[in-house]
Amino acid sequence: MPDTTKLLLFLPTIIAISATPGMCMTLAMTLGMTVGLRRTVWMMLGEVAGVGLVVMLCGVGISQLVLRFPAAFVVFKLVGGAYIGWLGIQLWRSRGALSLSLEKLAPRDPPPRMSLVAQGFVTAIANPKGWAFFLTLLPPFLVPSGNPVNAQLLAIVGIVAVSELLCMTLYAAGGRTLARTLGRRGNVALINRLAGTLMLGVGIWLVAS
Repeated sequence: MPDTTKLLLFLPTIIAISATPGMCMTLAMTLGMTVGLRRTVWMMLGEVAGVGLVVMLCGVGISQLVLRFPAAFVVFKLVGGAYIGWLGIQLWRSRGALSLSLEKLAPRDPPPRMSLVAQGFVTAIANPKGWAFFLTLLPPFLVPSGNPVNAQLLAIVGIVAVSELLCMTLYAAGGRTLARTLGRRGNVALINRLAGTLMLGVGIWLVAS
């Protein structure tokens, strides 16, 4: 059975951490501005799956394999960061699939759903700070047992998933509100460039971290 006391202590901790601006929250706000909250949900699903995988791997100790093969992880991180940065550049140039329509403040040809899922997943699992954070945070909240994938770990994964979804929804809704405000003034190019700068920043952050 899960340790309720430890879970109650973990809950405010992870909510405070999820609410802190980071790569995934910045990405949620950026997509909220460019593709809208409803479409951003697909990125959120990918991000939650990625974070859930990170938490599971950290909880059972498999993440030690990542630490033993840093070169492969670095390559994956660089590719993911470069892809997200490229999307930001496309927004800055206002060309291709992410160009905004003034009437609907939405892309004329929005990114495919699975592309958004992959974007969220890559951003979550290619963040070395996330791995280091959960490796440090989880031990005090885990309940030792013969089976590494126990009820306590599954409950923690569920809490992290809900916390991430709630916080990303708030960030994406805030980005959407900002886009509407700017759009009423006809500043669609400004929306593109602001969102592109944020997304480019996420890519640089991912590569440099």
